[in-house]
Amino acid sequence: VNLSTTRAVDDVAARYKATVLRTPVGEINVAQRMREVGAIVGGEGSGGVILPVLHYGRDAVVGIGIILQQLVDFGGTLSDFKASLPQYFIVKSKVELGDESPDALFVRIRGRHGGNGNVDTHDGLKIDFSDSWVHLRKSNTEPVVRIIAEAPTAERARALADEFKQEVLQS
Repeated sequence: VNLSTTRAVDDVAARYKATVLRTPVGEINVAQRMREVGAIVGGEGSGGVILPVLHYGRDAVVGIGIILQQLVDFGGTLSDFKASLPQYFIVKSKVELGDESPDALFVRIRGRHGGNGNVDTHDGLKIDFSDSWVHLRKSNTEPVVRIIAEAPTAERARALADEFKQEVLQS
Protein backbone atom coordinates (compact mmCIF):
# COMPACT_ATOMS: atom_id res chain seq x y z
CA VAL A 1 0.00 0.00 0.00
CA ASN A 2 1.10 3.59 -0.30
CA LEU A 3 2.28 5.90 2.46
CA SER A 4 -1.12 7.65 2.68
CA THR A 5 -3.17 4.49 3.21
CA THR A 6 -4.82 3.98 6.60
CA ARG A 7 -2.89 2.32 9.40
CA ALA A 8 -5.89 0.01 9.81
CA VAL A 9 -4.11 -2.08 7.15
CA ASP A 10 -1.15 -2.50 9.53
CA ASP A 11 -3.45 -3.37 12.45
CA VAL A 12 -5.28 -6.07 10.50
CA ALA A 13 -2.06 -7.45 8.99
CA ALA A 14 -0.53 -7.71 12.47
CA ARG A 15 -3.48 -9.88 13.60
CA TYR A 16 -2.52 -12.38 10.90
CA LYS A 17 1.25 -11.95 11.19
CA ALA A 18 1.39 -10.51 7.67
CA THR A 19 3.89 -7.91 6.46
CA VAL A 20 2.85 -4.51 5.13
CA LEU A 21 5.17 -2.67 2.77
CA ARG A 22 4.57 0.99 1.94
CA THR A 23 5.45 2.83 -1.24
CA PRO A 24 5.22 6.37 -2.56
CA VAL A 25 1.70 7.33 -3.65
CA GLY A 26 0.68 6.06 -7.07
CA GLU A 27 -0.65 2.81 -8.45
CA ILE A 28 2.53 2.22 -10.45
CA ASN A 29 4.67 2.44 -7.30
CA VAL A 30 2.49 -0.05 -5.47
CA ALA A 31 2.35 -2.46 -8.43
CA GLN A 32 6.13 -2.32 -9.00
CA ARG A 33 6.86 -3.07 -5.35
CA MET A 34 4.33 -5.90 -5.37
CA ARG A 35 6.11 -7.47 -8.34
CA GLU A 36 9.51 -7.08 -6.67
CA VAL A 37 8.46 -8.90 -3.50
CA GLY A 38 5.78 -11.25 -4.84
CA ALA A 39 2.99 -9.65 -2.79
CA ILE A 40 -0.37 -11.41 -2.84
CA VAL A 41 -2.56 -8.30 -2.55
CA GLY A 42 -2.10 -4.56 -2.56
CA GLY A 43 -3.79 -1.31 -3.27
CA GLU A 44 -4.21 2.30 -2.28
CA GLY A 45 -6.29 4.18 0.22
CA SER A 46 -8.67 5.26 -2.54
CA GLY A 47 -10.09 1.75 -2.40
CA GLY A 48 -8.27 0.47 -5.46
CA VAL A 49 -7.36 -3.19 -4.94
CA ILE A 50 -4.57 -4.94 -6.84
CA LEU A 51 -4.74 -8.73 -7.00
CA PRO A 52 -1.74 -10.06 -8.96
CA VAL A 53 -3.32 -13.45 -9.71
CA LEU A 54 -5.63 -11.46 -12.01
CA HIS A 55 -3.50 -8.44 -13.01
CA TYR A 56 -1.38 -5.60 -11.62
CA GLY A 57 -3.91 -2.79 -12.00
CA ARG A 58 -6.34 -1.32 -9.51
CA ASP A 59 -9.66 -2.99 -10.01
CA ALA A 60 -12.93 -1.96 -8.34
CA VAL A 61 -14.66 -5.21 -9.31
CA VAL A 62 -11.92 -7.22 -7.58
CA GLY A 63 -12.40 -5.09 -4.47
CA ILE A 64 -16.15 -5.70 -4.56
CA GLY A 65 -15.57 -9.44 -4.91
CA ILE A 66 -13.19 -9.52 -1.94
CA ILE A 67 -15.63 -7.55 0.23
CA LEU A 68 -18.53 -9.81 -0.73
CA GLN A 69 -16.47 -12.90 0.16
CA GLN A 70 -15.49 -11.29 3.49
CA LEU A 71 -19.17 -10.60 4.22
CA VAL A 72 -20.06 -14.24 3.56
CA ASP A 73 -17.26 -15.38 5.88
CA PHE A 74 -18.19 -12.74 8.47
CA GLY A 75 -21.88 -13.60 8.44
CA GLY A 76 -23.15 -10.10 9.10
CA THR A 77 -23.92 -6.80 7.48
CA LEU A 78 -21.42 -4.50 5.84
CA SER A 79 -21.95 -2.00 8.68
CA ASP A 80 -21.20 -4.67 11.29
CA PHE A 81 -18.14 -5.80 9.36
CA LYS A 82 -16.84 -2.22 9.14
CA ALA A 83 -17.43 -1.74 12.87
CA SER A 84 -15.29 -4.84 13.56
CA LEU A 85 -12.28 -3.22 11.88
CA PRO A 86 -9.87 -0.67 13.40
CA GLN A 87 -11.39 2.81 13.13
CA TYR A 88 -9.37 5.80 11.98
CA PHE A 89 -10.23 9.10 10.36
CA ILE A 90 -8.32 10.76 7.51
CA VAL A 91 -8.37 14.47 6.75
CA LYS A 92 -6.87 15.96 3.60
CA SER A 93 -5.78 19.52 3.04
CA LYS A 94 -3.45 21.46 0.78
CA VAL A 95 -1.40 24.63 0.85
CA GLU A 96 -0.19 26.68 -2.11
CA LEU A 97 3.59 26.82 -2.23
CA GLY A 98 4.35 29.89 -4.27
CA ASP A 99 8.13 30.04 -4.72
CA GLU A 100 8.84 27.87 -1.66
CA SER A 101 10.93 24.74 -2.28
CA PRO A 102 8.94 21.76 -0.99
CA ASP A 103 12.13 19.81 -0.24
CA ALA A 104 13.55 22.63 1.91
CA LEU A 105 10.18 22.94 3.64
CA PHE A 106 10.13 19.21 4.44
CA VAL A 107 13.66 19.40 5.87
CA ARG A 108 12.65 22.23 8.21
CA ILE A 109 9.46 20.49 9.36
CA ARG A 110 11.34 17.23 9.86
CA GLY A 111 13.86 19.11 12.01
CA ARG A 112 11.06 20.43 14.21
CA HIS A 113 8.90 17.29 14.44
CA GLY A 114 10.94 14.30 13.28
CA GLY A 115 11.99 13.36 16.81
CA ASN A 116 8.34 12.85 17.77
CA GLY A 117 7.71 9.88 15.49
CA ASN A 118 9.03 7.58 12.78
CA VAL A 119 9.98 9.50 9.66
CA ASP A 120 9.68 8.33 6.05
CA THR A 121 10.98 10.53 3.22
CA HIS A 122 10.29 8.27 0.21
CA ASP A 123 7.45 10.53 -0.90
CA GLY A 124 7.67 13.95 0.71
CA LEU A 125 7.60 13.70 4.50
CA LYS A 126 5.55 11.29 6.58
CA ILE A 127 5.75 11.36 10.35
CA ASP A 128 4.16 8.35 12.02
CA PHE A 129 3.28 9.13 15.65
CA SER A 130 2.16 6.59 18.23
CA ASP A 131 -1.56 6.98 17.47
CA SER A 132 -1.64 9.08 14.30
CA TRP A 133 0.35 10.24 11.28
CA VAL A 134 0.75 13.14 8.91
CA HIS A 135 2.00 12.95 5.33
CA LEU A 136 3.13 16.06 3.46
CA ARG A 137 3.88 15.64 -0.23
CA LYS A 138 4.30 17.92 -3.18
CA SER A 139 1.64 17.64 -5.83
CA ASN A 140 2.62 16.43 -9.28
CA THR A 141 -0.23 18.41 -10.85
CA GLU A 142 -0.32 21.79 -9.09
CA PRO A 143 2.01 24.04 -7.01
CA VAL A 144 0.77 22.82 -3.63
CA VAL A 145 1.76 20.65 -0.72
CA ARG A 146 -0.84 18.04 0.06
CA ILE A 147 -1.37 17.30 3.74
CA ILE A 148 -2.94 14.01 4.74
CA ALA A 149 -3.47 13.28 8.44
CA GLU A 150 -4.93 10.24 10.17
CA ALA A 151 -5.92 9.76 13.80
CA PRO A 152 -8.35 7.74 15.94
CA THR A 153 -10.88 10.60 15.92
CA ALA A 154 -11.99 13.03 13.24
CA GLU A 155 -11.25 15.93 15.58
CA ARG A 156 -7.66 14.78 16.16
CA ALA A 157 -7.09 14.20 12.42
CA ARG A 158 -8.43 17.69 11.62
CA ALA A 159 -6.26 19.25 14.36
CA LEU A 160 -3.17 17.45 13.05
CA ALA A 161 -3.83 18.55 9.46
CA ASP A 162 -4.46 22.12 10.64
CA GLU A 163 -1.29 22.13 12.76
CA PHE A 164 0.89 21.11 9.83
CA LYS A 165 -0.95 23.44 7.45
CA GLN A 166 0.06 26.27 9.78
CA GLU A 167 3.65 24.95 9.80
CA VAL A 168 3.73 25.17 6.02
CA LEU A 169 2.16 28.62 5.96
CA GLN A 170 4.63 29.96 8.54
CA SER A 171 7.72 28.52 6.87
